Amino acid sequence: MFTPQGPTFRELAVQAFSSIEHGYDLLAPKFDHTPFRTPDHLLDAVVRTVRPLGPFATGLDICCGTGAGVSVLRRLCDERVTGVDFSAGMLAAAASASRSASAASPEFTSAAVNWVRADARALPFAPVFDLAVSFGAFGHFLPAERPVLFARAHAVLRPGGLFVFPVPAPPRVGSPLYWTLWGFDTAMRLRNLLWHPRFVMYYRTFRLPGVLDELARTGFTTELRPLTDLGRRPDGSPRCALVVARRE
Repeated sequence: MFTPQGPTFRELAVQAFSSIEHGYDLLAPKFDHTPFRTPDHLLDAVVRTVRPLGPFATGLDICCGTGAGVSVLRRLCDERVTGVDFSAGMLAAAASASRSASAASPEFTSAAVNWVRADARALPFAPVFDLAVSFGAFGHFLPAERPVLFARAHAVLRPGGLFVFPVPAPPRVGSPLYWTLWGFDTAMRLRNLLWHPRFVMYYRTFRLPGVLDELARTGFTTELRPLTDLGRRPDGSPRCALVVARRE
């Protein structure tokens, strides 16, 4: 599927009928050869938007997967960068990719990089980070779990620290993407109704107004910054925005 180096249809099917953790352990070696990896042009846009908000000494990538977000932090943080995920397979792939990238990217700072296996809902850190990021992971959390997730992100930041993540504009109702996401979420709900363990991944449950309200209730002050490098929709609104949540 996707590319010659990517997972086969059978491998994706086995992953989809596994638990989230085991499924990603299975997918990890080929994950970066799928469309699920956060694309470089989005990562670059986030770097350009966040850099003027610094400087940053320490950074945390929440649900780091194979380390795409860590590559953002390695361009922004000067002292230490940490990736956290609960899939041992994804962390192993991230560490391997990070070692390969270190010699190839002159943009990286000299920040030390480390990897921690942990649940994002129970992050094992004191408030020592200046910047936390997350890319493409929120669909793995049910809406009822988000207050705990945001509370933990808040707790690991120093006062004044930032929690940032991109949010794409919702697809136009009736567009091909709208029906694709609707169909995926419907299939996932049916799968979880009929099969255990659950595999939680929903695209249409992360609605921006509710997310901003939950961040505010957690104690963040928030703003939206357009990622203008990614273009605009026909009505002039940005195709993607960056949520910037600050711990006061």
